[in-house]
Amino acid sequence: MTENIANPIVLQRADPFIYKHSDGYYYFTGSYPLYDRIVLRRARTLNELGDAEEAAVWHKHENGPLSELIWAPEIHRANGKWYLHFAAAPNRNIDDNTFNHRMYVLENASENPLEGEWLEKGEVKTGMSTFSLDATTFFHKGEQYYVWAQQDVNIKGHSNLYIAKMENSWTLKTEPIMLTKPELPWEIKGFWVNEGPAVLIKNGKVFITYSGSATGIDYCMGILTADADADLLNPDSWTKSQEPVFQSSSENRQFGPGHNSFTESENGEDIILIYHARDYTEIEGDPLFDPNRHARAKKVDWDKNGNPLFGKPGPNTRWTPDSPEVLD
Repeated sequence: MTENIANPIVLQRADPFIYKHSDGYYYFTGSYPLYDRIVLRRARTLNELGDAEEAAVWHKHENGPLSELIWAPEIHRANGKWYLHFAAAPNRNIDDNTFNHRMYVLENASENPLEGEWLEKGEVKTGMSTFSLDATTFFHKGEQYYVWAQQDVNIKGHSNLYIAKMENSWTLKTEPIMLTKPELPWEIKGFWVNEGPAVLIKNGKVFITYSGSATGIDYCMGILTADADADLLNPDSWTKSQEPVFQSSSENRQFGPGHNSFTESENGEDIILIYHARDYTEIEGDPLFDPNRHARAKKVDWDKNGNPLFGKPGPNTRWTPDSPEVLD
């Protein structure tokens, strides 16, 4: 039986990502609200992550392409090493209606990724020199894949989702294939966005959840589904949900849930949805710079066809700040 999860699991960490390793630890990262560093923490249980000691393992550069807006880090294991995938920008300018992010990778050969040296492996080149972010990676049938969000200036909107195979954790092996673009009403509120992909493989299927619309109350999640034996690089292999699968709940005072990842319960029996949401709607200025998108967790249920059911984001069961100040 899954332990009752106390939410939020970590305060002021948007775009949360958890990797449950074979050493029994949950490794957690997320966007630090000042967007100037990458932080990691670990704990034996989800409920212990909130009080776990946090390490800043990498800081932005003083200038250049890695000097601003460090967003959405993810920690992964590949070929016996740790990798951090993240996005960074050279400035805070908004050009072509977007920021100027590109995607980068760090590598660490230590057993404990909170220690040791993180080496910069450089930018992941996609063949398109446009706004790109929110990369994730997964292995399936012996191949490593990369899924991310990127702008195509010839397609209306800010970002579409793409997939490719990888040569290694910082190099693509195949051309990008677009899986989805923002087009449905719930994907285009405020901003035309498909971003924050997360991959779950279960019940003979490959699921990719993603987030749409602006990052305030309208932010919500959709899902793409493919057969596990299908060609994942063929857009026709994927079915797109026509309605959001996870969205704001006024009843539970949870707003703008999204940018999720997946992990499993301590006993390994349940899939756990990791996501961020706010517990208020009155935001001064740009929602992007309000720090109170907290990391949260929720057990995933399943329908009779083996598809995930996310329900509603649950209410707070822990204290949360009521002011837009970044906590120490």
